[in-house]
Amino acid sequence: MELDFVIVGAGSAGCAVANRLSESGRYSVVLLEAGPPDTNPWIHVPVGYFRTMGNPRTDWRYKTEPDDGIAGRSIPWPRGRVLGGSSSINGLLYVRGQPQDYDGWAQMGCIGWSWDDVLPYFKRSENWEGEDHDGLRGKDGPLSVQSSRLNRDVVDKWVEAAIAAGFPRNDDYNGAVQEGVGYFQLTMKGGRRCSSAAAYLKPAKDRQSLEILTDTQIEKLLIENNRVRGVRARINGSFQEIKARREVILCAGAIGSPQILMLSGIGDPADICPHGIDLQVELRAVGKNMQDHLQARPVFQTDLATINVETSNIFKKGLIAAQYVLTQRGPMTMAASLGTAFLKTEDHLETPDIQFHIQPFSADSPAEGPHRFSAFTASVLQLRPESTGYLTLKSRDMDEHPSIHPNYLSTDTDCRTIVKGIQIARRIASTEPLKSHVTREHAPGAGIGPDDETAILDWARETAVTIYHPTGTCRMGNNDTAVVDPRLRVRGIDGLRVADASIMPRIVSGNTNAPAIMIGEKVSDMVLEDARA
Repeated sequence: MELDFVIVGAGSAGCAVANRLSESGRYSVVLLEAGPPDTNPWIHVPVGYFRTMGNPRTDWRYKTEPDDGIAGRSIPWPRGRVLGGSSSINGLLYVRGQPQDYDGWAQMGCIGWSWDDVLPYFKRSENWEGEDHDGLRGKDGPLSVQSSRLNRDVVDKWVEAAIAAGFPRNDDYNGAVQEGVGYFQLTMKGGRRCSSAAAYLKPAKDRQSLEILTDTQIEKLLIENNRVRGVRARINGSFQEIKARREVILCAGAIGSPQILMLSGIGDPADICPHGIDLQVELRAVGKNMQDHLQARPVFQTDLATINVETSNIFKKGLIAAQYVLTQRGPMTMAASLGTAFLKTEDHLETPDIQFHIQPFSADSPAEGPHRFSAFTASVLQLRPESTGYLTLKSRDMDEHPSIHPNYLSTDTDCRTIVKGIQIARRIASTEPLKSHVTREHAPGAGIGPDDETAILDWARETAVTIYHPTGTCRMGNNDTAVVDPRLRVRGIDGLRVADASIMPRIVSGNTNAPAIMIGEKVSDMVLEDARA
């Protein structure tokens, strides 16, 4: 098999790249996905992430190494292993980040990635159903973005309490200003998930210029004379070489892309050579600069009805299912969170440094299901952590997951910020009109005082988990600390780019699905420009 472009990974970015490169019909494109087609019905039901996370048919089920920053715990890192990638199993939350994030990238040497540079690609990707007061939203793109089809009193009262506590209201955090309190916007069309596969592949799947291969896992890149010529992949149990006349574009995510590079001999010799892999290109930054958002999850019991009690027996679940089938509304359209807030922990900060995810339910993990008591969760995370981690190979076996070291809460700033975020969560829960409906603080719990910063931090270390935003492991830049240049070409070798959340030099201030799709849109133009040159 030989085509113009080989795209590895049908996730948030990869689906966008496949659509745009095959759009004109001028180039032949193949999209390779390690996982299966997105036929599991739970993928398309918004609340289906309860069933797809942790499912080996849809989730890579990565797990970190024990991490001192979180009390020596090893925690799951779900990543989508299915057509659509993590956009098929995520919480549907659409967040671009702050303009300052992208201006910061440009100041770090990533020319062409300022806010003014990336905004057209956000707009091109988006079909926003709401108001556009600032002229910053897209209306004609393939990715459907809409407001929630579900509301709950406890979330409304949290929003009102946060405003009463002195924080500003913001009806569009993807508009001119991110700061404030409001409600999440969702990648949903009607009452169904709008994954990157639904948005970009469904309208393109019948093009003669595009071939989509699922259950196709990459063993390594094929390199000849310092140029990537294609990939070696396992398809239905047998290995096959797939050649690229022009380029290979890695869109395998912040874990998959650096792993494939290292398995192919591209990376730090200390990570590659001990496994008997021949070094092809020395790039010491591969697998480094890993950043993730760590969420602390304060839980408050309430006398208001929440999803916990609404799903407490099979009869209630049956009514919810019937409501969804008949109207495509109700709890089955629920994203991972309903309410949100982007807030500052200090008045002198230029932009928000924490984000809330307000959920009308509580659970120890999505896979375990809700608690048996009525409660809501006020999850809080630090938007721009200073802590960075890394990943390394465990072996040359493509089926063995790499060793993941997040290095959470390893700086004083990160520790102070998460403590202040938890304190703000408690402050809002103690403000009317929410206060009178909170019957008990389930976690951290009354045993930890409001000013006991040491105990609050210890609780965060013992209980905090990822909010599923790994980034940075193939960072973009213009010097030796980078893996790709600002056109996302892998340094030191021809015919290869990386385009996914791994290229972020610094994590964005918010959820990562929308920025990953933007990256896919932007690299597509770069690839087409170079192909025409």
